[in-house]
Amino acid sequence: MAREHAGKRSSGRGRKAPVRRGQAAPAKKLPIVPFLLVVVLICLFGYVLLSIQGASEQAAPAAPVVEQPQPKPEPKPQKPLPEAPPSNTWVYEKELPNKTVEVEVQERNDVVPQQLQCGSFRTQAQAETMKATIAFAGMESQVRRTEGSNGVWYRVVVGPLDSRRHGEAARHKLQRAGINTCQMWNWN
Repeated sequence: MAREHAGKRSSGRGRKAPVRRGQAAPAKKLPIVPFLLVVVLICLFGYVLLSIQGASEQAAPAAPVVEQPQPKPEPKPQKPLPEAPPSNTWVYEKELPNKTVEVEVQERNDVVPQQLQCGSFRTQAQAETMKATIAFAGMESQVRRTEGSNGVWYRVVVGPLDSRRHGEAARHKLQRAGINTCQMWNWN
């Protein structure tokens, strides 16, 4: 007895036959028409290619193109070369070893002593701490008390240094020690 569910018709389509144990599943049939269509198209494409190739080989070869030589333009008349100078006519070869050159050199007095100001503090204790840090870096510094319009300041100064080059060397030494706040000023 077949049971029908409400709202569904039993038409036999779409139902699969039950597969029992030990039996192989029914083999799926490949659609033959699309397969044959692909084979026919491949054969047709090959035939067209071969016919085009054969037609191009049977065509008469074209006449070879012969290039006609271009007429060469007539050469322009060349100007004659100047005469070669006579050998060893250079005067400076004889005079140069005997010459002396005098140049005026002005003395440079623009080498101004420099100083590095590494800090400016409101309290003397902070300035002394910075001075000790600079001493641990291997340099000698001073604490200067300065009174200005905005109160009393304690400046930590390294110097006097002979030149700007020595000032830059001292600043780099302090930077390696971790003191990056130094500014270079003229010594006063």
